[in-house]
Amino acid sequence: MNSSPTPNEFKNINDFENQPSPGDPGLQKFAVRLKTSIRRDTLIQKELDQLRVKLQSDRVILYYFYYQWKGQVTFESLSQETLSLYGSTGADDCFNQEYAQYYQDGRIGAIADIETASIHPCHQNFLRSISVRANLVVPVIVAHELWGLLIVHHCQYPHVWSSAELELMKTTAETLSTAPEILNLKQ
Repeated sequence: MNSSPTPNEFKNINDFENQPSPGDPGLQKFAVRLKTSIRRDTLIQKELDQLRVKLQSDRVILYYFYYQWKGQVTFESLSQETLSLYGSTGADDCFNQEYAQYYQDGRIGAIADIETASIHPCHQNFLRSISVRANLVVPVIVAHELWGLLIVHHCQYPHVWSSAELELMKTTAETLSTAPEILNLKQ
C-alpha cells in the first residue's frame, strides 16, 4: 500500500489553506450582521412582549409586507402557544390597495367585537378563522411607506379599546419604525 499523498490531496490541502480565516473581512462582516440581527430581534420581541402584558391581550403580532400587500407574521407575543400565527402569510383576501392606503394614511383599525361590528363578511370570516374576537391594528411606517402592521388580538372576549391603549399602540409602532435595526429586516 502506498501511503504517499496524491497530487489531488495536496490540492485539497492548499484549497483549505486559502479558506477564510477568523480575521477575514467577509467573515467579520457576517458576524456583525448576525449580531445586529440578534439585537434587532431581541428589541422587537421585547416591545411586543411588553405591549401584550400592558394591554392584557392574548396575541400581539408584527406583520411585514413583502410584496403587493402580501405579508407574513414575523414576530409574535402570546398568552398561550396554541394561538401562534408565527410564519403565517395569512389568507385575508379582503386586504387590498384600499386597505393599504387606509393604513398608509396613518389610520388605526379598532374592532371591539367582530361579531357585532359592521365589517365585511370576508374580513369577519378571516378574523374568526384565526380566533380573533377583538382587534386593534396600527400601521408601521418606515421611510414614508407602509412597512407592516402592529396588531393586538383579544381571542376570547370582546374588548372596547381605550384612548390610552390606542396611544400605546401608536407609540410602540413609532418606536419600531424608527429603530434603525428594523430597516434591515428584509435581509
